Amino acid sequence: MSRDNQRRGVAAVEFALIAPLFFMLLLGSIELSRGFMVQQVLTNASRVGAREAITLSATQSGVQSEVTSYCSGMGVDNTVVTITPSPSTARAGDEMSVTVSVPYSDITWLPAPQFLAGQTLTATSVMRKEGLD
Repeated sequence: MSRDNQRRGVAAVEFALIAPLFFMLLLGSIELSRGFMVQQVLTNASRVGAREAITLSATQSGVQSEVTSYCSGMGVDNTVVTITPSPSTARAGDEMSVTVSVPYSDITWLPAPQFLAGQTLTATSVMRKEGLD
């Protein structure tokens, strides 16, 4: 029996052993990158909302509309926006807080997320209300 006949199929066996690990690592890297990207979108959206909330003519629906529009433009839907206090009743100098969150299950590309299932990604920005009181 020649040496070539003894090694036939070794590459296929090695690939069969390594391929699942390689693809799990690849999918994990993609999923982690997606999570970081969505976290950055939420941070920017909360900043956009806070900038809108501190203006003199700001309304609750206007801030929510700005945040939702920004997020959907970046491909992140089903966000929950929380604004405290209400922009229409806040006084000049009050801290306006805008929190944007999305369940991880709404942004994952995997059919069954294992590591972050049930988690929520959240970002908050705080700015002072404009005006003279």
